Amino acid sequence: MSLAVLFPGQGSQFVGMSGDVFEARPDLLIDRAEPILGWSLEEVCSDGPEERLKDTRYAQPILYAVVYAMWLEVHGDLPHPAFLAGHSLGEYTALAAAGVMSFEDGLRVVAARGAAMADAAARRPSGMAALLGADEATARMIVDACNASGGGATLANLNSPSELVVAGSEADLEWITDHARDLGARRVVPLQVAGAFHTPFMDSAVAPLRSVLDQVEFAEPQIPVVGNTEAVPHDVSNLADTLARQVTEPVRFAASLRYMAGRGVSTFVHLGPGTVTAGMAKRTVPDAHVESISHLEDVAHVVDALAHLR
Repeated sequence: MSLAVLFPGQGSQFVGMSGDVFEARPDLLIDRAEPILGWSLEEVCSDGPEERLKDTRYAQPILYAVVYAMWLEVHGDLPHPAFLAGHSLGEYTALAAAGVMSFEDGLRVVAARGAAMADAAARRPSGMAALLGADEATARMIVDACNASGGGATLANLNSPSELVVAGSEADLEWITDHARDLGARRVVPLQVAGAFHTPFMDSAVAPLRSVLDQVEFAEPQIPVVGNTEAVPHDVSNLADTLARQVTEPVRFAASLRYMAGRGVSTFVHLGPGTVTAGMAKRTVPDAHVESISHLEDVAHVVDALAHLR
């Protein structure tokens, strides 16, 4: 059995699931994280308010830190992964898990990334929507039709063969909502995000993010990490550039999953709140075995399930 671990990105519902993680790793989530952030992960994660939890300035550091703490707690119980991969923000968790950067450096970068992306979203109001039941060709046709009508939409996330995410201005998303079904999509689902991430709407976030990335000394990965933008394992010699570009370029998660499957991976384990990347794996690599560890209490069941695959 060859296994890959998948880490979720922003949009995952971490509220109410992280108490066991804070109890298990206060040294990480309180003692080491709070001096860097200047605010309490535990307090915000537990008490909100909801508006703060939706704010990418807070959501990104919380999710990065909580999921990394989960990794520290569970990875010793899992078979050694052949690959790690993360969706959007989850890519940073994967890189920290692989030893490419320290937890602290990753948290500093993620905090800067969240702030820069929030500022970019405030400058140019925008959003994202999932196209369900549309393949890539159909999604590109919908985007092209929107832009031919004067819009500026972009295909932002290629999550699975039948789940693609478009992004653009409020007018772009309104046009797509009104016309996508006539052009072949089954449904359009608005996403609860602050802006059009992974598109040129985030251009102003690149420079401040790159300035923080340039301060990090990256190590060679202990486990290969398949990146979002190129869907191949990262080369640390150009990692700062690749991660800076990631905020403006599409997330090619389906291609990342196919890359890993093409190199023998037959089992994917989603690690973190929700089951989002598990669903992407099931739809993209239907013959693969997929498990999810959404809470620390899920570990025993998943370990038992994996043992029966050997």
